[in-house]
Amino acid sequence: MAFLRRREDYEAAENHLLAPYALKSSQSQGRQYPQPEAGYRTAFQRDRDRIVHSAAFRRLEYKTQVFVNDEGDYFRTRLTHTLEVAQIGRTVARALGANEDLVEAICLAHDLGHPPFGHAGEEILNELMQGKGGYNHNHQSYRVVTELERRYAEFPGLNLTRETLFGIAKHQTDYQLSAMAGLDPALHGSLEAQIANAADELAYSAHDLDDGMSAGLILPGMLRGLPIWERVTSSVVKPGTPFPEVLRHALIRELVGLLVNNMIETTAARLEGLQHATPLVIQQQSSDVVAYTDEIGAMAASLKAFLYENMYYSFRVVRMKSRAQRFIEAMFGAFVKEPRQLPPEVRAELGARSLERSVADYIASMTDRSALLEYQRLFDPMTRP
Repeated sequence: MAFLRRREDYEAAENHLLAPYALKSSQSQGRQYPQPEAGYRTAFQRDRDRIVHSAAFRRLEYKTQVFVNDEGDYFRTRLTHTLEVAQIGRTVARALGANEDLVEAICLAHDLGHPPFGHAGEEILNELMQGKGGYNHNHQSYRVVTELERRYAEFPGLNLTRETLFGIAKHQTDYQLSAMAGLDPALHGSLEAQIANAADELAYSAHDLDDGMSAGLILPGMLRGLPIWERVTSSVVKPGTPFPEVLRHALIRELVGLLVNNMIETTAARLEGLQHATPLVIQQQSSDVVAYTDEIGAMAASLKAFLYENMYYSFRVVRMKSRAQRFIEAMFGAFVKEPRQLPPEVRAELGARSLERSVADYIASMTDRSALLEYQRLFDPMTRP
């Protein structure tokens, strides 16, 4: 006899198993464009699936995390980073009784607006768009899922639930994006949104450290004296032990485990201290509920500062950044000067937004590889246009 689970069964399980402060799919505020919900997926599961099937999500495979695509095949990309964020987010959500599916959907969408070449691409696009609305990857992620993705005849974007949209909008957000999403900027994100945000920061610090060590930019000796490194090595490394690759993996696992466990335990204690915690009560707190202890939070901050000094501003990364920004600045200028160089589908959108915004959207949609190819088509006389 088949054991069939319908959407209503999943919704009933959420209502029974999740904490009172978790957002439940059966209580969703719905979508901007009303649609009947799926028979065998909750509303948040459907959001996750729509994000995974989007073109913007697929393009993350060839977008830079720290190291540009041509630096090597084994460094993290925006896609692998996103998957790691989602995995960490689900672990934290499951332990705290939050809605795993909603956390996963927010995590999977959080970097959809990143342009090619990582933060270097974002910085130069923001500079080029000064006085014209600027450029911010969080804003762009929201625009991707509400406006720019074109997969449905009935509406623009992906028509995600308001809970997923609000989680994306509250991801390291500011007043402007909250207003765009119809949110009170004084409110913090839902617990699920806070988990996604914290999982993102945890993942990029730990895994960028891993990539930096793999690339040879960061050597074990450089980390001596860093409190969080001393903490994880004390339980894994014996004095005088060689440092093979397998030991690096063990230390990164120890680091991630330390941060995840501390986040879960600290957040659980904060939730325990709230009277009659509900989703709204969590949003009304003066600070995020999801947090580390002061000691571990300070250690995580010192690791982040170390990465900025020794990796993000290292000569190799700065060279990659400068090269990428020259590519993007040249393409942006060429397209603005002569819009007829833009593909027909991009020119067709010029009436809906400014030329500069259309050009920024077009460049932001590119992968590292497609940006380099487009640059060659524009400026290399030996490449066919």
